[in-house]
Parts: sequence; structure tokens; C-alpha cells
Amino acid sequence: MKDFPTAILLGLVMIPTSVHSERNLVPTLENTADFCIDRPELPEWVQNIDIKEAHKGVLLQDIYRFQNMQRIVEGEECSCGTQFPSWDAAQEVYFERYASSERWEIIEASSDYSRRANELRRTAKPICEAEGNW
Repeated sequence: MKDFPTAILLGLVMIPTSVHSERNLVPTLENTADFCIDRPELPEWVQNIDIKEAHKGVLLQDIYRFQNMQRIVEGEECSCGTQFPSWDAAQEVYFERYASSERWEIIEASSDYSRRANELRRTAKPICEAEGNW
């Protein structure tokens, strides 16, 4: 019991530090980027999509991500314009191939685009990191 006051004192000294550290870990809802800050906004139809149709917006985002990774790998460069172009090309693919698809077809396509983008990511990431755009 002789060390009890020392333990309490040590605990009291540590509390402000841990509380302060936890405050720094609070997530925010702000969507701010560390690089390529002038990214094009998600198309309005996706921003306003009904929750029951959200899978359509997810597919569009997966197509966009795949196309961007593919451009980076093929061009071996990662400028902001290459990594975050307009949504036009992705929307073109979506509307030509998937606009009238069933929910299960969209989910399946989304999974495929996501998998393919993740495969390309392994090659794209070092290219982008070298340019400071990751």
C-alpha cells in the first residue's frame, strides 16, 4: 500500500494525455482529400439515388475506379486528371451495359469491377506514390 499514492498520481498524470489523444481520433463527416483536391463530384443522379437503388450507384463507382486504375497502369502516370477524370466514361459504360439490368446482375458486375480494380491497384499504387498522388 506504500506505492498506492504514487500509482494514483501516475494515473492522474496519464488521464489528460489519453483523453487528448482520443480527441484526435474522432472521425469527421467531411470529405476532404489530401491530394487532387479538385476531384469531380459524383453525378447528381447518384447523389440523389433512392436507397433501394444504391447498388446502381455502387456499380458506377466501381466502374469509375476500375477505369482510373487501368488508365494509371496503361499510361504509367498518375496525374490528377488521370486518376480523377470526369465521370462521363464510367456513366457511358453504366448506361450502355447495365441501366436495364436486374439487381443481381448489377451486384455481380460491381463485384467483378471491384476485383479487377483491386488487381490493378497493386501496380497503380507505386506509380501514384512516386508522384505524391496516393
